[in-house]
Amino acid sequence: MIISVPATSANLGPGFDSLGLAVDLRNRIEFYPSKLLSVSIRGEGEHNPHIKKNNLFVTIFNEHYSRLTKRKQNFTFTFYNSIPISRGLGSSSAVIVAAISSAHEAAGIRVSKRRILNYALVYESHPDNITPAVMGGFNAATVEKNKVFSQRKHLPDYLKAVVVIPNKQMNTFKSRTNLSKSYSKENAVYNLSHTALTVAAFFNEDWEMLKIAAQDRFHQKARMKSLPELFSVQKLAYESGALMSTLSGSGSTFFSLVYDDDASMIANKFAQKFPEYCVKILNFDNNGLIIER
Repeated sequence: MIISVPATSANLGPGFDSLGLAVDLRNRIEFYPSKLLSVSIRGEGEHNPHIKKNNLFVTIFNEHYSRLTKRKQNFTFTFYNSIPISRGLGSSSAVIVAAISSAHEAAGIRVSKRRILNYALVYESHPDNITPAVMGGFNAATVEKNKVFSQRKHLPDYLKAVVVIPNKQMNTFKSRTNLSKSYSKENAVYNLSHTALTVAAFFNEDWEMLKIAAQDRFHQKARMKSLPELFSVQKLAYESGALMSTLSGSGSTFFSLVYDDDASMIANKFAQKFPEYCVKILNFDNNGLIIER
């Protein structure tokens, strides 16, 4: 059985903890029953013994498999990881979603994507990454009574994501400690209005509007200060014609939404100015979680 989950970019400027989209960079997990537990990692994290020894996927998988079947069973897991770890591209959300869906498939129980999404909320309390990981596309999401409520927008082929991935990790928990404990009414209204406009721009496909809509006063600047080069990344993106350029999740990756025709030019400018960083042009992912048998 093969489960795959896409990378995600969340927050998206003013949409703190509420907006996210999926990009075509996938983690794939193959597994089958075996006499002994076996974990093999290829790609991102393969040289990190801590990930193999304290594997979040296996922990969550076992919790759900035991709950569903009332028994224990060992499996052989092979992880093919493409999503960079602790770089703001939803690597932990991909693990959570994959583990929950894998456990249900192993138990022979089919559940909806919405059910998997709500189970994932137990491990990731903010819906901005887990929602696009499950659903694909662009998503606006909120949580009410321990359930995720969301709206999804299919992203067209003529748009591309250009991501600049620094060689420095950012821990989401530590990053949150840098944020303000309170916000003025002026800044709260600013972000509310810009988040609303961002959602409207996505659903109406008014991409040029994103240059205005995607501005933020809640989280980006505080987080970017720990890696000041990101201010230059954002400046270059907008000067080169990006439609929006935002910190991806809590960082350190920077995400830019661009027209297909501009993608190579903008990526080349990033690569020339920031040669020590990894620059990728990615398609958007409209499938989300995929289960193959």
